Order: sequence, then C-alpha cells, then structure tokens
Amino acid sequence: MRIRVDWRSSCSLSGTVLKWLAVPLLLPFGIAVLDGDDAAAGGFAAAIVLAVLLGLALERLSDHRELGQREAFLMVALTWFGVAAVGAVPFYVVGYAAGPVSEFYDPVNPLFESTSGLTTTGATIMNAWDFSNQSRAILLWRQLVQWLGGLGILIVAIGLLSNLMVGGAQLMETESQSRNVTKLTPEIERTARIIWGLYVGLTLLAIATFYGLHLLGLAPNMDLFNAVSHAFTSVATAGFSPEGGSAGAFSPIAQWAIMPFMILGATNFILLWYLVQGDFRRPYESEELRFYLGIIVAFGAIVSTILWLDGEVATSAEETLRHGLFNVVSVVTTTGYASTDFDLWGAGAKHVLFICMFVGGMAGSTTCSIKTVRWLVICKGLYRNLFTSIHPRAVRPVRLGDDVVDEETINDIFAYVMLALVIFFLLTVLVVVDSARTATGVTEFEALGASASIFLNIGPAFGMAGPMDSYAGFPTTTRFVMVLMMWIGRIEIIPVLVLLVPAYWTD
Repeated sequence: MRIRVDWRSSCSLSGTVLKWLAVPLLLPFGIAVLDGDDAAAGGFAAAIVLAVLLGLALERLSDHRELGQREAFLMVALTWFGVAAVGAVPFYVVGYAAGPVSEFYDPVNPLFESTSGLTTTGATIMNAWDFSNQSRAILLWRQLVQWLGGLGILIVAIGLLSNLMVGGAQLMETESQSRNVTKLTPEIERTARIIWGLYVGLTLLAIATFYGLHLLGLAPNMDLFNAVSHAFTSVATAGFSPEGGSAGAFSPIAQWAIMPFMILGATNFILLWYLVQGDFRRPYESEELRFYLGIIVAFGAIVSTILWLDGEVATSAEETLRHGLFNVVSVVTTTGYASTDFDLWGAGAKHVLFICMFVGGMAGSTTCSIKTVRWLVICKGLYRNLFTSIHPRAVRPVRLGDDVVDEETINDIFAYVMLALVIFFLLTVLVVVDSARTATGVTEFEALGASASIFLNIGPAFGMAGPMDSYAGFPTTTRFVMVLMMWIGRIEIIPVLVLLVPAYWTD
C-alpha cells in the first residue's frame, strides 16, 4: 500500500509558517523585557527558540514546495494546530512560574487560550479579576495571536479554499463576480499582499479611531495599548480584550466606534478591495452583503425591542439600542465582545443571541460560523423546492446575482450545514455528560450555548461561559475536547475530517 499524500511537502510548508512565527513573538518578548517581567520574557524566549528550531527541522523534510489538493488539506490542518501549540508556550511558562494560583498552571488551559486566540474564537479561561494579574506582554500576545489568526484564515480563504472548502469559496467567487478568487490578481503571492494591505490598513484605521477618541477625551481609558489591542481583535472578529469587562469597560461612543470595524472584518475582503479601487457597483450588487447587513439590522431591532419591553436592562433608548445592536453585531460577526453582561438579560433576548451564533459573517472574511452565503443559498434552495412542488415541470435554478449556483454546490452546502449541526449536538451531549460525571452543574442551555460558541468560534456564551465569566469551570476533559472543536470549526471541518478517510492517504 503506497501513501499518495506528499506529507513531507505539507510539513515543510507548515515549518515555514512556524519559523516565521518567531517574528511576531519578538514584540511581546520586548515588552516583557522592558517591563522586567522575567517569567513572561522566558516564556516568549522559549516560544521563539521552539518556533525557529521546529520550523527549520520541518522545512528540511522537503524541497518540493508546490501543494496538490491532498497536501493542502494536511498543510492547513497541521499549520493551525502547530501554531496554536507553540503559541501556548508563553502561557504555560507564566502559569508554571506563578504556581497553582494561576489559571495557566493547568497544562490544558494554555493550549485552550492559544487555540482560542488563533482560531479567533475569543473564549477564555481567564476570569474578569484575572486580567489585572497578567502582564502587558501576555495580554498583548492574546490580542496579537488573534490578529494573526484572522489574517491567516483570510490568506487561506482567498488562496486555497476554492479547492478545500464546501460551498463557501465557490459562492465567494460568484458573489464577488471575480469568477476565480485566486485570479483577483495574476499571482497568489500578489493576492496575499493585497489582502495583507487591506487587513493592515483597516487595523491602522481602527487604531487611529479608537486612540483618537481617547485624545479627544471621549474614551478616557482607551489608551494606546487598549486602542491597539481592540483594533487587533475587532478587525480579526476575534474578541479578546485586555479588559475584564470587555467592551463594556469603555464609554458608549467607544462602543459605537467598535461596531463598524466588527462589521467590516466580517465583510468579504474581495468586496472591500473593490471599494478601495473605487468600484462601488460590485458591493452594491452583492446579494450576500445585503443579506448579511439585513440580518444584523433585523436581529438588532428584535433584541433591542425585547430589552426595551423588559425595562430593567437599560435606562434610555440609546442605551437599549446600543446594547442590543452591539451584542448582535458581536455574535453575528463571531467577534465575541460584550458591551454588558448579556447573561443577565431575560430568556427572550438570550435565545435570540443563541440563534445569532449560527449565522456568521460573509465568505472571504475573518469571521467564523456557518456564514451568510450558505444560509442565503439554503433559503433560495428551499424556496425553489417549494415552487417546483407546486409547478413540477418548472425549471428554476438557484441564482446569486446573475449567476446560477450549480446543484453540486447546493448539495455540498446542505451537507456541510447538516454536518456542522450534528457535530454541535454531539459536542453538547459530551458537555452535559462530562458535567454530570464531574458534578460540575452545567445546565442544558449553558451546554448548548458553550458548544455553539466553541465550535462556531463565537467566544462568550451563557451561564458559567458568560461574557463576564470564563471556561475555566468546565471539566478538564471538556476543555480538551473544546480545543479540538475550536480547531476543527475554524478551518471549516473538512480539512480535518478528510484526514480520517483512508482513501485520502492511499487511493
């Protein structure tokens, strides 16, 4: 039996990524040195050495640098897991130095935090009171690894996903009217540079906006560190914050300012590229963009109305609208910020937020979850089926804009969504069973929320996983499985599950 996968090439390219991970690690290392934080400095030094040595060792496995479809599956899965593992080293060293009082002392927790960061999930094992005990270097690394994760998934989405993923990339091509996303420019390297430029530019704009509010006295505690930190994680739709109160730690105007960057981060970057080029026609004609923005407006209005009728959540119309819209935007875009502790809201508002977890932003963005383009095709497909059941001789193709979505893509989307829902329910059962085994006391709704939030890479959920709490209370076994689920959910299931098929390796 001969292995048909050039695993050496996959590992070699993963090694290149690991080697270059040492560069962003230098920033928090320098801050730790300046602050005299020996534990953090040692942790980042160890991570840098490990990244370089392991990366160089993997690079030497092969001189062949081109990937086929099989090798790309393996490379994507290995890279995400390897970077998360190396990124966990600073958390582990700091936790080991602090002893059992640190949440990072448990060896599963550093991997949980790092994986949550890289996958832009935003779930944390740090409680609100733990943030003041962490150094600037560790807090910055949490933000930076999320920013890197958002950029990484963009590069993979634009450059590789047309061959890897189920439905999303094909539809991204249709909706952006670019026919082939890898031909946005002639070379994939140039495409990556354009995406890099857009991402960095949007991040710098967010920094300038947030820090500008601070300089104007409109956001007193949005200093430069907070401005950079929240720019990193709002554009990456990631959700980590150096403040225990998340976005609720800032003034109302700062919360309003964060919202547009969450929305832009979850917008198809190909459409953003056309906007930068002055081509407003393509975004205007994008059905997915209208569907995406319509969902935000509709759910924002529903939650705000529920909060207004409740009467105990907010004291004014502005506060009601702000909290309702902010948290809907945060959940739909899978960012995971919170402007207030929405776990204290009534059942109606919380259940609407739970539904929002399954939406996601646009294909070709930094967002996670199922994504609006798939839901748009599902809605059109269901309507088409209802129409043809009344008119059985009618031929009614599903269209996005002027383009027909082929039946294979439609079937792939239905299969993908079904698979995602099955995995979500299985994870929920595991959380409930493991909670009962360890007498943790997780309720069914808490288990549903935590499972959806972890697998769909949202971040905060409800109850013990609420926005002002943490995932540290879940059993160790549950947290370890959650690490795997964040990894699988971030790279959209298929690149991991396909590795389990024997024919992938041999046939």
